[in-house]
Amino acid sequence: MRKLAKWAIIAALVLLAAIAANFVYGWTAPGPLTRETSVVIKPGSSITSAAKLLEEAGVVKSADAFVNRAKIFGATSTIKAGEFIIPAGASNSDVLDILTGGKTVQRMVTIPEGWPSIMVYERLIANDRLTGTIEVPAEGSILPDSYAFEKNESRAAVLKRMQDAMTRTMADLWPKRSSDTVVKTPEEALTLASIVEKETALKSELRMVAGVYSNRIRQGMMLQADPTIIYPITKGKPLGRRIRQSEIADVNDYNTYAMVGLPRGPIANPSRAAIEAVLNPEKTKALFFVADGKGGHVFANTLQEHNANVEKWYAIRRERGEM
Repeated sequence: MRKLAKWAIIAALVLLAAIAANFVYGWTAPGPLTRETSVVIKPGSSITSAAKLLEEAGVVKSADAFVNRAKIFGATSTIKAGEFIIPAGASNSDVLDILTGGKTVQRMVTIPEGWPSIMVYERLIANDRLTGTIEVPAEGSILPDSYAFEKNESRAAVLKRMQDAMTRTMADLWPKRSSDTVVKTPEEALTLASIVEKETALKSELRMVAGVYSNRIRQGMMLQADPTIIYPITKGKPLGRRIRQSEIADVNDYNTYAMVGLPRGPIANPSRAAIEAVLNPEKTKALFFVADGKGGHVFANTLQEHNANVEKWYAIRRERGEM
């Protein structure tokens, strides 16, 4: 009897050891996933709800087995929310490490400097990794930059981050404005900055262009900025043709060839650098500028100087076959 009892104990221990080994093996063995995939863990998800999602995605064989092992081998770990990339063959242990490590997929949407709001709207709508609907945002309310987002995040949430960034930027820059600035409110700063942004692609010229427009405003001159003619026609999108004389003469709330002072609002979403330029413009006597044929502009203090510069620009365009 004692021998039978002894063998029974040994058999039980062997069985327990086999069960334990299988339990451990099930935690570290390659998983069923045959190719890399992504999973999205929603905020507030429990290990149980996450495990069910993993089973449905084919990442683990059994949600219950994953949870049971996770409670033992990863008892102190907390899963994070977000989108995660799971490699093919990832073990249960690997999967838990990925979900608790918090290294989520970083997807980015970029808004170039000087883009009008209609183009921002179209970019967000076209991104099929975002969800929900939005309206075209207010012009000038978005700070151009690259923004991270998660798969299936709402467009409204991403748009709010863009607008919050602009709000913070204006709150930071406005108190630092120079006494030389001609704008009286943050709204005027955005409007003038949007014009400056559209008039030059060179950051090195932003303050100089801002200085020219500041001088024009002080002297009661028309700004005569071509982008303000285009904005009412296309909402800021490229015109795709030369501006017509009728459009230059058109009287509306934006055309600065037909009004003195600033248009009714921004014509694009200006960058931080353009806003800084308007709030701290270059001290200059220049009142005019025209393209120099090299990607920049040449500036002039008098109309006579400006007309000579325009003739040089026309000569360059004729050489290129543009006129």
